[in-house]
Amino acid sequence: MTRPLTTDDDAKRLAELGYRQELSRTWSGFSNFAISFSIISILAGCFTTFSQAWNNGGPVAISWGWPLISIFILIIGLCMSELVSAYPTAGGIYWWAAKMGRPVHGWFTGWFNLIGLVAVTASVDYGCATFMNITLNRFLPGWEPSLTNAFVLFAVILVLHALINIFSHRLISVLQNVSVWWHVFGAAVVVLILVFGPDEHQSMSFVFTETINNSGFPDSSYWFYVLPLGFLLTQYTITGFDACAHVSEETRGASTAAARGLWQSIFYSAIGGWILLLAFLFAATDVEAVNDADGFVGAIFDSALPGNLATAIFTISTIGQFFCGMSCVTSMSRMTYAFSRDGAVPGWRLWSKVDRNRTPVNAIVFGCAAALVLTLPALYEAPDGLPLAFYAVVSVAVIGLYIAFAIPIWLRLRMGDAFRPGPWTLGTKYKVMCWIALVEIVIVSVYFVMPLVPAAVPFGADFTWTAVNYSPIVVGVMVLGVGLWWALSARYWFTGPRRTIEEVDAADENEPVG
Repeated sequence: MTRPLTTDDDAKRLAELGYRQELSRTWSGFSNFAISFSIISILAGCFTTFSQAWNNGGPVAISWGWPLISIFILIIGLCMSELVSAYPTAGGIYWWAAKMGRPVHGWFTGWFNLIGLVAVTASVDYGCATFMNITLNRFLPGWEPSLTNAFVLFAVILVLHALINIFSHRLISVLQNVSVWWHVFGAAVVVLILVFGPDEHQSMSFVFTETINNSGFPDSSYWFYVLPLGFLLTQYTITGFDACAHVSEETRGASTAAARGLWQSIFYSAIGGWILLLAFLFAATDVEAVNDADGFVGAIFDSALPGNLATAIFTISTIGQFFCGMSCVTSMSRMTYAFSRDGAVPGWRLWSKVDRNRTPVNAIVFGCAAALVLTLPALYEAPDGLPLAFYAVVSVAVIGLYIAFAIPIWLRLRMGDAFRPGPWTLGTKYKVMCWIALVEIVIVSVYFVMPLVPAAVPFGADFTWTAVNYSPIVVGVMVLGVGLWWALSARYWFTGPRRTIEEVDAADENEPVG
């Protein structure tokens, strides 16, 4: 019989990896699972990016695209579960990259991960603000759901999430658990409303075979360009699961609990999200109304349900998105703290401090401020009212995070049998799974820097800067800036993870190769 892991075992393993136990290790395995499940949040992504899939592919992009892309994401998650089992540190994926490769790998991984986490926080909280804007209008008819009000709500939500994370460390763990059940029962209530509320439903043929192209691009490009853009719905919704790694230093039995929490958060979200999305599609009987609303999911509820039931769905989703944003700030701040602890972020001494409650307060404030700045373009009205700035932030999140995932997966593949796994391992299956993960990430990264509408195509007749998908600009500036910073400065002083504890027997650590 295997002896159960204790907090002392966790602290010992952390010491072997080079760090003293500074964060409070109070999280259970369920709480670890809960944070990634909450960040994935089918009550957030399935609602806020539904229009991207509806306009770029239609029901086919959702009914078939969701399970297909979910399988690829689960494979990515399984590859990462093996790594978090071997390296249960708050630095997560950047730490893995630095240890399996060289400091340069950790440098780029860390910055992609950090930018991605900031973008996820920004997109989730802005999506929450958008839905709160609409929900307030339903309860308070005098409330104007304007672009300015949405941004003000976004700022308020960011501040609230920062305060919750700063002053309620123990409460955060409890709220993560509450969030899981809100997502489970909330999604179930939404599905039941959409099953029994409408007078009629769409056919199986519509849900599983109907194609829609509202993108503005020619129908001839549907299968190789338009439809893949619709997959942003799935790729964005099921992301942020690296949170299990970022809070592993706060989780008991982290080498097994974090690994299990990571892949299970993907698996259960994929199933729940598909059921929820199918309920949307079967209730979408007024296709013209949804098209007139630019694919906004709320048009389904308003056209198929009595006003009180539609309002109930908006309220359930808004609260779920609030929980999601709270979890995003937790994950982002832990990554900021860990990366700063190793001297990689300007002002690192400030961001790596913890207060008397062992909470990285400065890292929380820094990340939330960065999220606010990243979303400033949302103040400008896009052509046809489409939330292109929001989609751009979403694309930055997806690209940043998945490229950060790809680097350690590639390094693990390169190490082969020299890699020393933790208690949770893929065994010999790692080769095929790592290759599948890498190919999927490359394809996704290419598509999501492409123009989202014809008006964003450079040198096109209808080109306008307000329609531009600025994700390649952000990512390009980041790559150029971080790359130049490395070449001119960081390569002389950044040595990867810095030990904060005296040398402990670390003979089982994986060494870099190449």
